[in-house]
Amino acid sequence: MSTKVEIYTWNSCPYCIRAKSLLNSKGVQFTEYAIDGDESARDNMAMRSSGRRSVPQIFIDDVHIGGCDDIHALERAGKLDPLIK
Repeated sequence: MSTKVEIYTWNSCPYCIRAKSLLNSKGVQFTEYAIDGDESARDNMAMRSSGRRSVPQIFIDDVHIGGCDDIHALERAGKLDPLIK
């Protein structure tokens, strides 16, 4: 079974672009939810992420990882690769 990676983004968000770039550099396939201006989708994201409304918000196998800084911190600590298998 492959790892399920989801990321909520806004198209012009530099942090979203940076987080997606990291995932792409690792060859990770992910589902992107571009929620630009969609308050209903943003509400759904906030429910899944313990109220966080900033983008990006990243989930690996339905576990909330956090945002751009969080995924890069996991990478620096060597903890991202085990999560994405």
